[in-house]
Amino acid sequence: MSEIPSAQRWLTLIGIGEDGPAGLGDEAKRLIAYAPVVFGGARHIELTRPLIKGEAHAWLSPFEKSIEAVLARRGTPIVVLASGDPFFYGVGATLSRHVPISEMTVIAAPSSFSLAASRLGWPLQDVTVLSLHGRPLDLVRPHLHPGRKILALTSDGQGPADLARLLQENGFGQSMLTVLEALGGPNERVSRQQAANFALSGINDLNVCGIDVVAGEGARILPLAAGLDDHLFEHDGQITKREIRAMTLSALAPRRGELLWDIGAGSGSIAIEWMLADPSMRAIAIESNSDRAARIRRNAASFGVPGLAVVEAQAPHALTGLPTPDAIFIGGGGSDAGVMDAAVGELKKGGRLVANAVTTEMEAILLTEHARRGGSLIRIDIARAAPIGSMTGWRPAMPVTQWSWVKE
Repeated sequence: MSEIPSAQRWLTLIGIGEDGPAGLGDEAKRLIAYAPVVFGGARHIELTRPLIKGEAHAWLSPFEKSIEAVLARRGTPIVVLASGDPFFYGVGATLSRHVPISEMTVIAAPSSFSLAASRLGWPLQDVTVLSLHGRPLDLVRPHLHPGRKILALTSDGQGPADLARLLQENGFGQSMLTVLEALGGPNERVSRQQAANFALSGINDLNVCGIDVVAGEGARILPLAAGLDDHLFEHDGQITKREIRAMTLSALAPRRGELLWDIGAGSGSIAIEWMLADPSMRAIAIESNSDRAARIRRNAASFGVPGLAVVEAQAPHALTGLPTPDAIFIGGGGSDAGVMDAAVGELKKGGRLVANAVTTEMEAILLTEHARRGGSLIRIDIARAAPIGSMTGWRPAMPVTQWSWVKE
C-alpha cells in the first residue's frame, strides 16, 4: 500500500491533556510551532501558548462557524487542538464529516475516559462509557443495571450533583459515585461518595463521574428485552400492551441506525422501545392529542431516550416533510382516511410496515391491505390469569390483528 504524501495532509489534529505541552511529544510540539494557524478551545490555546508562533483562533459560538473557518483554509497547513483523543467524542468526529482522513495527520492523547479507567482500575472494555457533555443526564437511565460500572463525562461542575440526584430518585442512591476532576493536570482530584449522601462542592467543570451501580429495593431498572412492563410507562390506557409490544418490535425488526415512524403513538411505548434497542436508533412519534404528546415526551425522558422526536399533529398531514423512515408502526389512527396510503407511499424501498388493529374497522383495512399487497397477517390472543371469586381463571384481552409488510 502506497503512503499518502504528507503534503496532502494539510489538517493536523493534536490531542492535548491538562498537563499541556508537558504531555506532548516532540513531533506534536514541532507541528504546533510551525503551524501558520492554530484552532482550539480557549483553554487549549492558553495551555499551548508558549509553543504557538502563528495565528491562534479560539472556537467561535456557534461552533459551526469555526468549522467553516477551518474548511475555508483547506489545503493550507492548520493545527486543531482537541481534548485527549480527537476521535472519541471530540472535534475529530465533526471534522471527519467534511475532511477525508487522507488529508489529516492525527496525534491522539489518552481520552478522559482512559485516564479515569486507569485511576479506578476499571477494565475499559467492561465499562459503559457515556458522554453527557451538552446532553441530557437522562441518557444514563437505560444503563443503570446492578453491578454495572459507568464512566460519564458531564457538562460542568454541577453535573455530578445532578447525576447523584437522578440516581437517588430512581432507587440507585446506594451507588458509589467517584468524581475525577481535571485528570492529568496539576489540579487533578479524585473523590468518592455514595449518591444518596453526595455533598461535594467546588467541582472542576472538567470532570468524569465513575458510577458503581447498586440497585435498592424498587429501583427503576429497564430490562434489555423488548416488552417492558406496562407500569413503567405513564399512560391513559392508550398503550400497546406488553406482550403485543414485544411481538410488534419483533415484527419491526430494528436494525442499527434506522428511523421509525410511530403513527398514533399514544404513550410512545413502541418508539421508546425501538430507541432502547441501540443508541443509534431514531424515532418520530406522531400524536395529535396534546396531552398524549406531552406524556410521550415525559416517557422518553424517563426511559433515557430524550432524542425521541414528537410531532404533535394529525396524520396523514403530519407525515409531510418528515425524514424518510426505515420502518413504520401504525397503532392508532390507522383507520383515518389516507393514513395507510400515505404511510405506504413514504416508506423507503425495503422498509417494514407493521400495523395493529383492535377494532373491526381497522381490521377490515388490514385485511384489504393484506389482500392487495401481501405480507404477513396474524391474530394475537392473550389471556391473563385473574381472580374469579375465591379461585383463578383466564380473562381474555382484546384480540389484536397484526399486518406486517416489506415494501419492494
